[in-house]
Amino acid sequence: MSFLSLTFHNTESINKEWENYLGNDLHQMIENLMDVEKYILSEVQSDMINEGKNTNLLLVFDNEEKRDDFIEIELKNITERIESKFGANVMVFTTFLNPKKSRF
Repeated sequence: MSFLSLTFHNTESINKEWENYLGNDLHQMIENLMDVEKYILSEVQSDMINEGKNTNLLLVFDNEEKRDDFIEIELKNITERIESKFGANVMVFTTFLNPKKSRF
């Protein structure tokens, strides 16, 4: 198994637009991803965030090769769509998770 964590940080000024995008466009894109075995789309709660909001997408792949393919193709497409719609109001942070031990 291979994991990838995407965190989307949006500014407070677009909260409503971002929520609509999450519920419709982004969710549909995620559902249509071929190489993603499982995913969790979550609102991030943190005392450290004072402005805006974070949303996390945890993606589970069968192996690193499928994760790498996703990063080269799908992640670029998703990021470009978000940037064209929201500009600098949404930032995408990618975190590679390489399990040492797991009981997932």
